[in-house]
Amino acid sequence: MINIRIPWAKPTFYGKEKEYLLDAFESTWVSGGYYVDKFEDEFRRYNGSEYGITTCNGTASLQLAILALGIGPKDEVIVPGFTFVTPANIVIEAGAIPVYVDVDPLTWCIDPNSVEKYITSKTKAIFAVHVYGNVCDMDTLNNLAKKHHLYIIEDTAEAALSKYKGKCAGTFGDIGCFSFQATKTITMGEGGFVLTSDKGLHDKMRIIRDHGMRKDKHYWHDVVGYNFRLTNLQAAVGCGQLEHLNSIISDRQRVHSLYLKHLANEPGITFQYFKPEVAPIVWAIVLKIDSKFFKGDRDFLIKALLEFGIETRPGFYPFSLMPLYNAPTLTIAEDIGANVISLPSFNTLTEDEISFICDKLKTIRK
Repeated sequence: MINIRIPWAKPTFYGKEKEYLLDAFESTWVSGGYYVDKFEDEFRRYNGSEYGITTCNGTASLQLAILALGIGPKDEVIVPGFTFVTPANIVIEAGAIPVYVDVDPLTWCIDPNSVEKYITSKTKAIFAVHVYGNVCDMDTLNNLAKKHHLYIIEDTAEAALSKYKGKCAGTFGDIGCFSFQATKTITMGEGGFVLTSDKGLHDKMRIIRDHGMRKDKHYWHDVVGYNFRLTNLQAAVGCGQLEHLNSIISDRQRVHSLYLKHLANEPGITFQYFKPEVAPIVWAIVLKIDSKFFKGDRDFLIKALLEFGIETRPGFYPFSLMPLYNAPTLTIAEDIGANVISLPSFNTLTEDEISFICDKLKTIRK
């Protein structure tokens, strides 16, 4: 059995997460409560959004967005070909049709030029997925959405705290969705969030999140709803995290900078490109590998690094390679998916650990 010396991810707690968690536990308000309200208000205000709602996880936040926008059977929703599968799954679950488009070869985010080619009279929305901490070209996507009367849903699960032209990711579209799963930039184990500037969408999502039940009339239901509520216990952990956002940001930037220092000029290694207007808080350090410079392909590198006790992960499998999704060939997404490797990226990585990872990667060269 291989001993993991450096895991791919682990959560970092900075201050009062445990204290707040115990306080929430002892208050007896373990479902809704003070910390849920506090987190909703503080996270909303930090992002500069008028409305915000917690959810039980990031998947629920995306589903809540789809439901609130009324997306259903025969509607088409444009989804990038390189992403974690949740956006497509949510579209399929709604009875709608995911339309898969390719991604930009440098940023790895959805390619707006590909998007416009696939817009039809049935298109209802675009999923702007901010991959690995990068932010999509939101100006172009918003112009396309306005031109064709489409909704934009931002999947910001991997880009909390990242900015585009000085504005927080998740605040450009109709609804921005977040995840606070254990590996994410802000964590409470699980948990999600939706942001919107539209009061009507906010009110609708708040009702759907709680079984479709009126707040002024218990057990009266006007719409079909679900239980997407966050617990007070998880929100308490999140409130502890929010008190240290500056530390979270600086630690993520430090880790990213150290990897660039050690690997940016190495032949056969390409980092994800961030446009000048993007200020990323990188969720995962991901490299695109040219196997001609190494003793094997990406999967060989993953196994070789594991022998040194370094846990890594591959890129996402593009939808076009998974028969379940019946997607067309997506050349760029397939190239990225086959050749990227995600290195350990957690906040408390030391410079010695990062040097060790990079040195071991270099030993696998030809």
